[in-house]
Amino acid sequence: MGAAGHAEAGSEGLLTIGEFAKASRLSPKALRLYGELGLLLPARVDPVTGYRLYAPGQLEQARLVAWLRRLGMPLARIRELDGLDGPAVAREVRAYWAQVEDDLAARRDLAAFLIGQLSRKDTAMPHTERPLAIRYAALTDAGLERESNQDAAYAGSRLLAVADGFGGSGGTAGAAAIDALKQLEQGSIPAADLLNVLDETLTSVDRAVGEAVAPETGGDTNTGTDGDAEAGTTLTAMLWTGSQLALVHIGDSRAYLLRDGDFFQITHDHTLVRSMVDEGRISEEEAASHPQRALLMRALTGRPGDRPDVRLQDVRAGDRYLLCSDGLTSVVPEEHVRRTVAGTADPETTVRELVALANRSGGPDNVSCVVADVTDAADAVDAAGTANVAGGAERAR
Repeated sequence: MGAAGHAEAGSEGLLTIGEFAKASRLSPKALRLYGELGLLLPARVDPVTGYRLYAPGQLEQARLVAWLRRLGMPLARIRELDGLDGPAVAREVRAYWAQVEDDLAARRDLAAFLIGQLSRKDTAMPHTERPLAIRYAALTDAGLERESNQDAAYAGSRLLAVADGFGGSGGTAGAAAIDALKQLEQGSIPAADLLNVLDETLTSVDRAVGEAVAPETGGDTNTGTDGDAEAGTTLTAMLWTGSQLALVHIGDSRAYLLRDGDFFQITHDHTLVRSMVDEGRISEEEAASHPQRALLMRALTGRPGDRPDVRLQDVRAGDRYLLCSDGLTSVVPEEHVRRTVAGTADPETTVRELVALANRSGGPDNVSCVVADVTDAADAVDAAGTANVAGGAERAR
């Protein structure tokens, strides 16, 4: 039976499943699975023997499937590539790999976080030979064109945060997210428990945002039914531990670090345009003027899966951190932001100058800034004065 089937296959120029498996570097078992999924159908199934027969012209497709599986691409996603030409498949592979690298970066940050925490032998907040402190200030402003301010900014002795709300309940959502984080200002957090405390607090943040965007009639924020389906908030926050900063981030608000004269962004924008740049579909220059540059891929909306990225940021005396909403970065070139951050003396002056810079650039959006300087504790000035800026320096419009 096997010989007859082989002879028939050869006469028609088709390959048996064994021959095709060897040529394509896919196992017969994998070929059967791919056939059942409609991913790589046999050219013919012999009605008598049941042999699966493949055309030589299918080898290229089969080898591509083999390579994509080695890359780790899920079968469902590979199936979506059927019928696409080479350049289109290349774009999809590039997009998939950008997603893998983004996921890997998040997992790498989490691994570093865990390693850092588990490696510590102390049970209280970490200490250093040179005790460090922070000086801080925060300022939020409605801008020149908006009637209301949906941004929120906060700076305290342990917590720094900026939120940028969107949609009808966005302002409430942003304020709720930061209010939920403020519980971290109370009491001490053992270093070994930092990750767990953050995780529990972010659960509270999710709940608070969900309640903020839910309609008064009790709509379901998980599905958006009867609710404000477009409402939510970004969140970029830092928890000061005494020698490190735990960074919490989701959306397109940003955190920057000025260290030894170098100024660089330490968060990754969760936007459609940023993903297109990462995938190589557009350039940085094209992204700056893209009509969908403000479209968020991730934000806090009260729905499942809206969890921010979390990582640890080592700090040094002399560091200066900037947290800001896109009301600053969307209208002020990064070099001008860097020059202001590097050229002003104290956090309060810096936040006021950054907000003024956004308004001098047209002020089309709400703008919020938090600036924190890491200093030797012995050199730190009383932070209470600058904390007052965090609590009330908002220009009403």
